[in-house]
Amino acid sequence: MQDQRAELQWRDGRVPVSTRFDDPYFSLDDGLAETRHVFLDGNDLPKRFRDGFHIAELGFGTGLNMLTAWAAWEQAEQDTPLRFTSFEAYPMTPADMARALDAFPALTRWRDRFLAAWQGSGFCDLGSLHLRMVQGDARRMLPDWHGRADAWFLDGFSPARNPELWDRDLMAQVARHTVPGGTVATYTAAGFVRRGLQDAGFTVSRTPGYGRKRHMTRGILT
Repeated sequence: MQDQRAELQWRDGRVPVSTRFDDPYFSLDDGLAETRHVFLDGNDLPKRFRDGFHIAELGFGTGLNMLTAWAAWEQAEQDTPLRFTSFEAYPMTPADMARALDAFPALTRWRDRFLAAWQGSGFCDLGSLHLRMVQGDARRMLPDWHGRADAWFLDGFSPARNPELWDRDLMAQVARHTVPGGTVATYTAAGFVRRGLQDAGFTVSRTPGYGRKRHMTRGILT
């Protein structure tokens, strides 16, 4: 497989912006607070954590969502590893990840452990976290994945700029790889995304978004 990497510019020297999709990787207001609001609160975490809990994600990006979930997992004093699988077509280099994650000193403890072990893709055993990044187009990779997630973080670039990561067929694959009663959360409230999730079997609700975003989307597989 051709090794395709993220193409970046840096806003204010600290916020990575994808030149391929003309979109920042995290909120310009407070990326960590947004991740906690959208992906943790949006999936009722850490309240739902249990042994063997599995999070899956579309769009690994800087690794911010993973680190936030891992920190919450350890702070909840779970005894078994958190499983985290992410699908990413254009991974960042570890050096770019390190630069981006400098913006979040609250996660330094987890960032440093992650970056010391990370090889850029594939499986990474971090003790209390079992991380796997699947590199490639999720429309091609997800159908062949054998896992099922308890919670999904849908964090592709804006649907207006990256519609392929939000299409109806991919939302159906998300549902097929979700346990009964599993959940999904995303920062977007785009109508076609909500309809795709509903058609896939999720009961969908539109809830308050973070910061300047009025709404976001949550769903539960019923």
